Amino acid sequence: MTNNLLSERLVYTGVSQTQTHLHLCTYNAEEVQEQSATDFQTLAKSLNSEHTNWLQVHGLSNTETIREICTHFEIDFLILQDILNAEHPTKIEDHEEYMVIITKLFSPCKKKEDELCELKQQQVCFILGRNFVLTFLEDETDFFDDVSTALRNNILKIRGRQTDYLLSVLLNSVIGNYIAIVSAIDDSLEDLEEELLSITEGKDIGIQIQSLRRQYMTMKKMVLPLKEQYVKLLRAENQLFHKANRAFFNDVNDHLQFVVQTIEICRETLSSLVDLYISNNDLRMNDIMKRLTIVSTIFIPLTFLVGVWGMNFKIMPELEWE
Repeated sequence: MTNNLLSERLVYTGVSQTQTHLHLCTYNAEEVQEQSATDFQTLAKSLNSEHTNWLQVHGLSNTETIREICTHFEIDFLILQDILNAEHPTKIEDHEEYMVIITKLFSPCKKKEDELCELKQQQVCFILGRNFVLTFLEDETDFFDDVSTALRNNILKIRGRQTDYLLSVLLNSVIGNYIAIVSAIDDSLEDLEEELLSITEGKDIGIQIQSLRRQYMTMKKMVLPLKEQYVKLLRAENQLFHKANRAFFNDVNDHLQFVVQTIEICRETLSSLVDLYISNNDLRMNDIMKRLTIVSTIFIPLTFLVGVWGMNFKIMPELEWE
């Protein structure tokens, strides 16, 4: 691994082949304007310092476009490198003029039951400024389309609120993604528990347990650091966060706590499932041994008789009997 502190070269480390394209939503309480482009210069002239500017970036392969965006909004070069690092751990970082949040989005596993399955994930980065919110996504996705729809229709007067409220709405969508994933894992674990308790013959569910364990570990590795660092948002003292919007970040935190609790439940369930799986294997082995013992009990006396009367002795009782 090269030392990024000694290089000015920008490299996207992910595997997504999505071509970089941008979507700008500029709005205030009275109106909303949207525009899409493949280069930043086309959109730069549509930015309005008096309005809220939400710029979505899909695809990070064009590093020069990412550089132009970060240069325009005066984002530090190290943050630019973090955006392009698809394996960057979850973090929340408070700067004087902006706030950075790097986390992950997950897609449900769709493989068969007899195959190991891992969650598909993509990195998402939020940058909150005084009059802008930037979102960087690796793939093309409609994940935040409901937020765009809310802005167009001014649902709950969203256009009249500050940028930190928009960030809370986006974060709530991300936490909603986590809730859906961990709930699916929890439901699958409960189904496996029922199968194990019924001691289903001829069905090895060890692969399913291992698959769910991997998904659990992926979620845990991402969610726990976010839980630890989310306090930075709750206690931020800079001018980017307004007192009127604190309640919305608290609500997001409540949802995050639910995800953490569900992950802990999954951990305990996985542990008990492994023990139950091993016990079932022992029971299955005992059942096999019992059958073999029955067969042996039947054939051992016969084998004894054959052994005794089949010996080639010259003098032996009953040889001359009619």
